[in-house]
Amino acid sequence: MKGFDSERPELGLSDIEEWIKAKEFNTTADLPIPKKLVEQVIGQDEAVQIIRKAAEQKRHVILIGDPGTGKSMLARSMVEFLPTGEMQDVIAYHNPDDPNEPKIRIVPAGKGKEIVDAQKREAHVRRDQKSSALTMLIFMVISLSIFAAIIFADMNAILIGLIGAIFLLILFRYSGQKKDSIMVPKLLISHLPNETPPFIDATGAHAGALLGDVKHDPFQSGGLETPAHERLEPGAIHKSSKGVLFIDEINMLRIESQQSLLTALQEGKFSILGQSERSSGAMVKSEPVPTDFILVAAGNLDAVANMHPALRSRIRGYGYEIYMRNTMQDTEENREKLIRFVAQEVAKDKKIQHFTRSAVAEIIREAQRRAGRRGQLTLRLRELGGLIRVAGDVAHEENASLVDVQHVITAKRIARSLEQQVTDRAIEKRKEYKTMITEGAAIGVVNGLAVLNAESSMAEFSGLVMPIVAEVTPAQTKEGGRIIATGKLGEIAKESVQNVSALIKKYTGEDISNHDIHVQFIGTYEGVEGDSASVSVATAVVSALEGVEVDQSVAMTGSLSVRGQVLPVGGVTAKIEAAAEMGIKTVLVPKENMRDVLLDDKYIGKIKVIPVETLRDVLQYALVGSRKENLLKKLAALAPAKGTTQRGIITSDRPVPL
Repeated sequence: MKGFDSERPELGLSDIEEWIKAKEFNTTADLPIPKKLVEQVIGQDEAVQIIRKAAEQKRHVILIGDPGTGKSMLARSMVEFLPTGEMQDVIAYHNPDDPNEPKIRIVPAGKGKEIVDAQKREAHVRRDQKSSALTMLIFMVISLSIFAAIIFADMNAILIGLIGAIFLLILFRYSGQKKDSIMVPKLLISHLPNETPPFIDATGAHAGALLGDVKHDPFQSGGLETPAHERLEPGAIHKSSKGVLFIDEINMLRIESQQSLLTALQEGKFSILGQSERSSGAMVKSEPVPTDFILVAAGNLDAVANMHPALRSRIRGYGYEIYMRNTMQDTEENREKLIRFVAQEVAKDKKIQHFTRSAVAEIIREAQRRAGRRGQLTLRLRELGGLIRVAGDVAHEENASLVDVQHVITAKRIARSLEQQVTDRAIEKRKEYKTMITEGAAIGVVNGLAVLNAESSMAEFSGLVMPIVAEVTPAQTKEGGRIIATGKLGEIAKESVQNVSALIKKYTGEDISNHDIHVQFIGTYEGVEGDSASVSVATAVVSALEGVEVDQSVAMTGSLSVRGQVLPVGGVTAKIEAAAEMGIKTVLVPKENMRDVLLDDKYIGKIKVIPVETLRDVLQYALVGSRKENLLKKLAALAPAKGTTQRGIITSDRPVPL
């Protein structure tokens, strides 16, 4: 079987420096940026087509996919296709028949402000007239009291007159003001006549902000209370009418709010009512307010399971479901889109310099690397945009007029993920304390490979070398042998260790029921989950059972089927690079994963990568010593031929989970 000595054509990133020299730009300042937001979306061509249709036909949409793949950008772009001139103003009026049910009036955009302003002017005129009458009346009362005091020579008349004037002032002030405020309507929603349809982001909104609410009134009696229509507050569902309502992480919305959202979708209108039972507005419920919006619900794949079934059914019945891509083909056209993406990010940030061609080339190479598969480019563009901004900050700190390739390389080191920083420190500690062996040979000790926090929302994996030690002892009772694994193993990891027992019987012919097999995962303080250590566990156990030494300069990763077939796993590139950092010379990986290996330049030629298909292949490369050949002959007689096993297949465009 052929091994790869980490040469660029086989394992490294493709060389795009020569390719980009042929492009007709010197810096990203020379590149035009599309004016329409939908034309700035990269790599989601199918989604863009559906979004156009949904906007034109006013259909609802569910966008599901990884963070940073353009869900919110697609949602915002929908308003570009919605017609203008359909906006409406919403006005709330006092209801004299039932003060707790304010009346709602819908008028064309721009008219609402005119109506409310006219009512306010009328109320102001009435207040001025009342104030003039009140001033005259008070003047007369005080004058009469003074006149009476002079005639009757009794100063108490003046005191009585002052008390009467104060009483009139209080009576007119509060009774008159309350009546005036009741007569003035409240403008709930206002638009300009030719205003662009609204885009409202209601992600994380509580019930009141989403559905509308009635403000609490501390003055509920004594004639001082605020009229109910003045306390109405429209929600996002009302403000987004004739536009787009975007809710990311839709599964985080309370089920009651999802039910109300469904009602607003179905009816096209929803009353504003008090959301708090203890508020003085709990009894207030307005007439229905229009909610004629397009709903764009977004989230990760697990968001679908926690959505209200009826809400999802409504969207599916009257709209589209879109699963976002997280990679695109590494073609010339898509590379040019990434060049434009860099220019877009610079223009959007407005605080960083433009990029040179060599700097853009380094960004594209990083997009290749983060895709996790050869011939692909990542579409986790928010994280890639973060790298662009860090590179811009580095150039700004150095007072450079342009961002060059060295700034991007520096940014890659600075902008490491938290997981990568943790693994880097773990590697440093393991080197310092020598908690693992990278040279020589040992029985029952294997250098396995893992990734830290494989379930993270980050696009990049962070590799780690994980020593695995196996020891075989006689069982305490006849045929009572067990496999005992320690290291905070998750369910999948436990099952993978148990599956090894079937392989041991097949590949060694040993009856393990008379043995206790102890497997220890060293340094796994955060626990172990997944089955990518199956190959390492099986190798350690076979070594311990047969007393054959394992080459400690070899590390390995891969899942095992119960027939001994080595299946592909995720995070292969990160694992290989972690092994190289630890001084490992050779890494064994599943053959199907060879197309996923995209090593950084500094690792090219530093480590040898060997593809393997079966457990026998693994043992052939990993075992050393005088007893190796006898064991391999034994395995050749017991194990099935390669042609009888099925090859592993990756059916998704995403790395196989660990």
